[in-house]
Amino acid sequence: MSSQFSVLEIAEWLQLRCIGGALCIVALGSPVHAQEMPKISQTVAEPTALQSNRHLQLENEVAELKTMDSNTSAMTAVDCLVAEQAATQGEPSAPTSTQPPDLGWQYGGFLDVGYLHDFNYPANHLFRSRGTTFHVNEWHVNMAAIYLKKAASERSRWGTELTLQAGEDSKVFGFSATAPNLPGSKWLRHLGPTNISYLAPVGKGLTLQGGIVSSFIGYDSLYSKDNFTYTRPWGADFTPYLMLGVNASYPFTSKVTGTLLVVNGYWHLADANSVPSPGGQLAYKPTDHLTLKQTVLYGPHQSNTSLEFWRLLSDSIVERKGDRITSAFEYIVGTEKIAAPANPRALWMAFQLPVHWAVSRRFSVTARPELFWDRDGRTTGFSQTVKANTTTLEYRIPYRQVSAILRLEHRIDDSRGPGGGFFNDGEVRAGIVGLTPTQNLLSLGVILTFDSSFHR
Repeated sequence: MSSQFSVLEIAEWLQLRCIGGALCIVALGSPVHAQEMPKISQTVAEPTALQSNRHLQLENEVAELKTMDSNTSAMTAVDCLVAEQAATQGEPSAPTSTQPPDLGWQYGGFLDVGYLHDFNYPANHLFRSRGTTFHVNEWHVNMAAIYLKKAASERSRWGTELTLQAGEDSKVFGFSATAPNLPGSKWLRHLGPTNISYLAPVGKGLTLQGGIVSSFIGYDSLYSKDNFTYTRPWGADFTPYLMLGVNASYPFTSKVTGTLLVVNGYWHLADANSVPSPGGQLAYKPTDHLTLKQTVLYGPHQSNTSLEFWRLLSDSIVERKGDRITSAFEYIVGTEKIAAPANPRALWMAFQLPVHWAVSRRFSVTARPELFWDRDGRTTGFSQTVKANTTTLEYRIPYRQVSAILRLEHRIDDSRGPGGGFFNDGEVRAGIVGLTPTQNLLSLGVILTFDSSFHR
């Protein structure tokens, strides 16, 4: 067996990692503040946008309750909500545990309907090379889901999560273009996070989890409701949204949490081979305003499982949060030697810099510049470099446990390279849609959510 990486390959890898680190320092060097990361929704911490959304929901519920008659039950509810809101804002309170509180059973659902207007008017109505929101110039139910979950806690150590989902976004995201589908994938794609967990009484609490879990990789969620924008960045669509396997998380301190994981493969609905992929994450939160996460996934994604052909992916996230402004920087780099003549090495890289401004408790604005470089076409299927910028206006209409999220969004994507481009309104020959390097999308997303809870 030859070695995994040559000296030149190691140097190239380290160079790309250093580029990411430098970009991260430049991007977040100013004292802007952020919230937490949407895509990383594990037992030990809620995803960022979920925390942000919960904070807004609390404010709305407090405002509604204050308009009610000032009877005892109403004021008691207000007091409870104000206390919870203060806790989420990091105000002084009783000493907190490194483990999540017992929230009881939570249940709910959502409906996500969207329309993406492509000014290229592609004949096939497709957003090329995408795994989510890939239909244009048509109304679609991009995702609908219902869920039931209970987090593991010191009071009730067993936890569980069940999510049933359907829609256009459930058709492509977990599959691979270079590997066969997992047996049973036709019905497995209708399962979102579905798992069991256990908080073992070891030290500060060791959380064990098994099943389909939200990915440890990436800043963005599969579910648009949990993100700051309606469409996802390129780096999100070509890294896992969900993982199938087991993981163990441990809070070494109130600021440092480590996680080890073993999953069935890079894409949870693909069956590239029978060798699992290990990985790990280190999360560090030095202050209430700053969070850093480094995640690595390493394993085979080809039928040839020799160590030299294993795929290596690194995901680095830095985030700052304040009362109104959330900013983050994410840098992804991946590499894999291809089991083909001459054994070429594929390389890809992505970064994004989202900035979210909560103008008021209902209205917010997000801007997200990004870049995706697929040197060898290993992830998108085409050798290309994509530069994109997305601007999103969001308005929330809450009513008790129900919320409506309205998003008006513009994004411009520019794809260059031997295989770059987006579909246009013509055909280069019969059945082959032509390409153009630039695409402008104007999107309207309407998301209805329902969230509630009960205690046994």
